[in-house]
Amino acid sequence: MNVKKDSFYVDGHFPGNPVLPGVLIVEAFGQAAAALTAHGIDKKEYDNKLVFLMSVEKARFRNPVIPDCRLELKIEAIRSHGRVWKYKGEAFVEGKKMSDAQWSATIVDRK
Repeated sequence: MNVKKDSFYVDGHFPGNPVLPGVLIVEAFGQAAAALTAHGIDKKEYDNKLVFLMSVEKARFRNPVIPDCRLELKIEAIRSHGRVWKYKGEAFVEGKKMSDAQWSATIVDRK
């Protein structure tokens, strides 16, 4: 994910001190995990489904993510039980850990 200084969410979070909001890092974790899950299961099982975030645990923001950097995510599916999945992830900028978290999500039928 390229973090650009002209993005509205970077400049508006702390005016005069641009930083990527932690909630967007957590959202990026969730989106990446949904893509990982979709890629790893049978398309018929995932077709016409949505992935909903259930919980976020142990989220830590170690360093601020400032504009003009590339945020790299490492996501791992820890386990699954039916339609519920548990993940852990880390976010890095130039090899330096910026944040990490664990979270759960569920796969549900699209209405």
